Amino acid sequence: MKTTQAAEPYLKIDNVVKDFGGGAIAVNHVSIDIAQGEIFALLGSSGCGKTTLLRMLGGFETPTSGRIVLNGQDLAGLPPYERPINMMFQSYALFPHLTVWDNIAFGLRRDGMPKAQIAERVDAMLKLVQLGKFAKRKPHQLSGGQQQRVALARSLAKRPQLLLLDEPLGALDKKLREETQIELVNIIHDVGVTCVMVTHDQEEAMTMASRIAVMSEGRILQVGTPGDIYETPATRFVADFIGNVNLMAGTLAQDAPDHAVIECADCRHYVGHGITGHAGMALNVAVRPEKVRLTREQPVGEFNTVRGTVKDRSYFGAYTVFHLDLASGAVLKVSQSNSERHRDNELDVGDVAWAQWTDTAQVVLTQ
Repeated sequence: MKTTQAAEPYLKIDNVVKDFGGGAIAVNHVSIDIAQGEIFALLGSSGCGKTTLLRMLGGFETPTSGRIVLNGQDLAGLPPYERPINMMFQSYALFPHLTVWDNIAFGLRRDGMPKAQIAERVDAMLKLVQLGKFAKRKPHQLSGGQQQRVALARSLAKRPQLLLLDEPLGALDKKLREETQIELVNIIHDVGVTCVMVTHDQEEAMTMASRIAVMSEGRILQVGTPGDIYETPATRFVADFIGNVNLMAGTLAQDAPDHAVIECADCRHYVGHGITGHAGMALNVAVRPEKVRLTREQPVGEFNTVRGTVKDRSYFGAYTVFHLDLASGAVLKVSQSNSERHRDNELDVGDVAWAQWTDTAQVVLTQ
């Protein structure tokens, strides 16, 4: 009987370590498989190892051990200029004395491409990033978003097998960054290039990436789609790092195939599935603020509800965030959608309120 082997990943990061010596292990046995055409994000706080890993992909750092294989080619020993990879830096690194057209053409000229082909490729890149009418301008005559697109066009002009983005939108203000995220994703998808990006901005990673790896202290804690990472975090760190969350420490009181009961300081959780643990086991329960409902009246039932006093409320237009002081001294965050312009009998600071959530709203964390 003939068996079909699974296709090899387009980019394989296999047990890679980067040890700078003196106990400074920046990347600690990291393994990731990335498919062709993916936009893959390395997400984590400063010093977690994500930029060091990106620099090893680009050839600017050498792994202490492990392998990096791109499209079947082991990149070991290849200097940056011999790798079929381009890297776009946060600062864009545009040449200030060159026009937009010449900035994009720079790498093609260095490769000795014929003039006619250079002109054709540069014009195609300018059309792709919608900057044709700015071809003769210098970088200082462009906005931050336009400079970012020039840098992207220059990175894509040589048709790399892999595009590396280092905090690609970090130099832009918040509004322009949000507008540019989707634009950048569309351009990358139109070209069909595989992309690995580094960011500390969780919203940027969630918006742009098809999958995310959350890093901490040189290790990968979880890899998954944005929805997987947000809705089913694997660890307390991931739950706390991605978005807002209420984390409640507790112990397992009951564990059955179809439910579990967890005792916490302020409430009893009824979870709609089993935990596969033992009585008295220490756990953390994570509940996202938008999955909690607030009422003035005490809900029916003893589970998944807690009484508190509104300590603070912050209005953000589309939603309002309430902070509830609980009996234990903990604070529960609740995000309430402002679907109506005026809400009758709205809760205010100092009001007593009850918070409630369903038995599928929680994520139980064992680490």
